[in-house]
Amino acid sequence: MTNETSRHSIAVIAGDGIGKEVVPSAITCLERIASIHGLDLVFTYFDWGSDFYGRHGRMMPIDGLDQLARHDAIFLGAVGSPEVPDTESLWGLLIPIRREFQQYINLRPVKTLDGVKSPLAAANPIDILIVRENNEGEYSEVGGRMYRGLPHESAVQETIFTRLGVSRAARYAAALAATRTGRLTSATKSNGIVHTMPFWDEVVAETVAQYPGVTVTHELVDALAAHLVLKPWTLDVIVASNLFGDILSDLGSSVTGSIGLAPSANLNPEGDFPSLFEPVHGSAPDIAGKNLANPVGQIWSGAMMLEHLGHPDAAAHLQSAFESALRHGHGTRDIGGTSTTTEFTQAILTAIDALAPVTA
Repeated sequence: MTNETSRHSIAVIAGDGIGKEVVPSAITCLERIASIHGLDLVFTYFDWGSDFYGRHGRMMPIDGLDQLARHDAIFLGAVGSPEVPDTESLWGLLIPIRREFQQYINLRPVKTLDGVKSPLAAANPIDILIVRENNEGEYSEVGGRMYRGLPHESAVQETIFTRLGVSRAARYAAALAATRTGRLTSATKSNGIVHTMPFWDEVVAETVAQYPGVTVTHELVDALAAHLVLKPWTLDVIVASNLFGDILSDLGSSVTGSIGLAPSANLNPEGDFPSLFEPVHGSAPDIAGKNLANPVGQIWSGAMMLEHLGHPDAAAHLQSAFESALRHGHGTRDIGGTSTTTEFTQAILTAIDALAPVTA
């Protein structure tokens, strides 16, 4: 039996390449979880992405954001195609969604999973949350190019930090750290970038000071990248700017086994607008349509979506299921396994049923 708090409208954009394979896998798992936990997940599908661009010259229709605004969450696969410039994929779909819906937090877990071999000789389990500021910073639109095609052609792009943008990212990260070990690491480069990064450091320090029990360490981003490789298990919560957070989270997912495992959430924490959930991996056109794609990043993103929508038990059930499937050797080839996308998905469905709570 469902009620209003368990009914959710979800916009689905499978996108391009392997997105069209892993999104159906994830939705099959979400529907199984929903049936067990009494949730009513209503999926509405949008055929936006590179194919849409080929037909219309846009990644989504002019009123696309208005259409998405009617939903409780957005579930995205992967976008990108060799036939479409990368700037169109990012600025024609992802960034407008993130900014229109004030998805100012990008949350990316980095975690070792049983059954997945890390390229590191990790002494301890890795369990990190990377909080990336998602609306400003290095991904500013301020700038331009001049003298195109001439020997003195030039390009300028500005990094924009605001007190609002930095402080709300720091607040979110500090609140997370307070529920864990209380250790927060802030990525900086204030020794070389002399205006924006010292400002970042100051605002982060001022904000974290409001959270008793949370301590912040400011670490130069190059040293922090090395830290993620050498001793990642000593890190807990990381807060970083848009560009630094993007790079560090991709590195983190790689050191735990495969970028195909990595989920992400683009969050509007207040819930005033829909949040977006997507795997970190790209559209992987080289393996698209071959039933080889790893669905875990997409399925894990679905678990994060359930958590955000207020269903932690359902989210934990889904996460336990894909972790169980991995533990029992049901992996795709990117993590050393032999399962196809279909076979791996079936193993997760079997685990969902096996781990279902017993009802009276």
